[in-house]
Amino acid sequence: MKEVKIETTLQVFDSIKDLSEDIQSLMSQASQARDKAYAPYSKFNVGAALLLDNGEVVTGSNQENASYPSGLCAERTAIYYAGAKYPDAKFLRMAIIAGSQINPTLKPIPPCGACRQAIAEYEVKQELPIELYFMGETGKVVRSNSLGNLLPLLFDKSAL
Repeated sequence: MKEVKIETTLQVFDSIKDLSEDIQSLMSQASQARDKAYAPYSKFNVGAALLLDNGEVVTGSNQENASYPSGLCAERTAIYYAGAKYPDAKFLRMAIIAGSQINPTLKPIPPCGACRQAIAEYEVKQELPIELYFMGETGKVVRSNSLGNLLPLLFDKSAL
């Protein structure tokens, strides 16, 4: 038997004000996208903003459906739209802001597992890390310089 230790390094900022102006702008766009979420069932709104290497910013919000598996998270809404509209662009960074309509969301909310897998697909495809910033409604902001930090044993095309 061999033991393998996996470590992740993330940066944690005390507030959005501690980020550079360009990241604050991206976070603001994610917040605006969150306001457009359709979440009548979970009451949990998420917004994402994705910066592309061509300077475009693509946003997405979660869109729910009474048939729960049919909905789509904010991160995948943004990333799939960007992949369809700008197939040759590289994805540089993504900002994610999440919050409950019921209780204050004060801790950083990372992408769910399905979104991590979708982001990983594009990170592998473009052979370039995608920088992630995520937070709750207020408070601390977490930065990961790559999706690989959040999904270190990813499943990708090399397994097929």
